[in-house]
Amino acid sequence: MADPKEKPVDKMSFEEALAELEGIVRQLEAGEVELEKSIAIYERGAALKAHCESRLKAAELKVEQIVQGASGPSTEPASFD
Repeated sequence: MADPKEKPVDKMSFEEALAELEGIVRQLEAGEVELEKSIAIYERGAALKAHCESRLKAAELKVEQIVQGASGPSTEPASFD
């Protein structure tokens, strides 16, 4: 039941996926969506969440590689605070 205009999740940037996921959460929290549509958008939301997590993990690994650099592994993990 996906909307044909929807961009495939795997083609989305992190920012696009996060923005759409936030919109889905707002719709579901409002409780004004029909049951069938709720199920469909929840399913897309789950795919968007997995995509965002994957993109974040990849970014985290890249940062760790940069922190390690040519001098080898560092003794402290990368901090995202």
